[in-house]
Amino acid sequence: MIKKLFFCAIAAATFATANAQPLKTPAPSTTQTVKQDFGLGTIELSYSRPNMKGRKIYGDLVPFGNVWRTGANNATLITFSDEVMIGGTKVPAGKYGLLTIPNKDSWTVIISKQTDVTSPSAYKQESDVVRVNVKPATIAGGPYETFTMQFNNVKPTSTELAIVWDNTIVRLPITTDVESKVMAQIDNAMNKDNRPYFAAAMYYLDNGKDLNKALTWFDKAVEQNPTAFWIHHQRANALAKLGKKEEAKTAAKKSMELAKEAKNDDYVKLNEKLLADLK
Repeated sequence: MIKKLFFCAIAAATFATANAQPLKTPAPSTTQTVKQDFGLGTIELSYSRPNMKGRKIYGDLVPFGNVWRTGANNATLITFSDEVMIGGTKVPAGKYGLLTIPNKDSWTVIISKQTDVTSPSAYKQESDVVRVNVKPATIAGGPYETFTMQFNNVKPTSTELAIVWDNTIVRLPITTDVESKVMAQIDNAMNKDNRPYFAAAMYYLDNGKDLNKALTWFDKAVEQNPTAFWIHHQRANALAKLGKKEEAKTAAKKSMELAKEAKNDDYVKLNEKLLADLK
């Protein structure tokens, strides 16, 4: 009888275990993936975000002078879809480990070929792609409870990776070569039948290049699409910058006429403003 009860108890426990629902709880350090368009490509960052929880962070939880995975749990990863420049060094497109060595007055930021470093003992300096020394600063509005990394001041050729936690912010400048790549595209595209005159002209207009060349391309873009009010408007802007005020007025009026026909109020207003500026 005792043996029978024993086996019944085991069977009941086995049944209960088999039918138990998995327990899902919030992760202590949540994972975040940030993807930022940059230059002609993207930068993707994947890391875990610990919280302060009343602890002293730098010099204690994160020791000074030690390699840090720059987050919690798994290794922090950064992926560049295109070549970038960090600390004067070209970093080819690819996936890398992002590591840091915090100190009170200076941090070392490391881009490494290693993508599995979760402890200082696993780090191999010979795998470094680039090391950059940056100055930490005190950030207003702190302390910030959750460890955060984000891309700030995103411009066509430059951005900065901001590392923020507690009262400290560290900024890593990142740049990319857009100029030579865009110019190569323009040179290549202008040798084809379907030439992107408008896009090339806009690049020249927006980036302070040869405005006479831009105007030539705007003229050809108008020939390709005579009713495109937006092309006439940008052609008027180019003429205005060249000091050709009367020609600019004529182009703006033509753009406004076409915009009214297309019932595009935005371009009607843009042309009205341009004409007012040309008086």
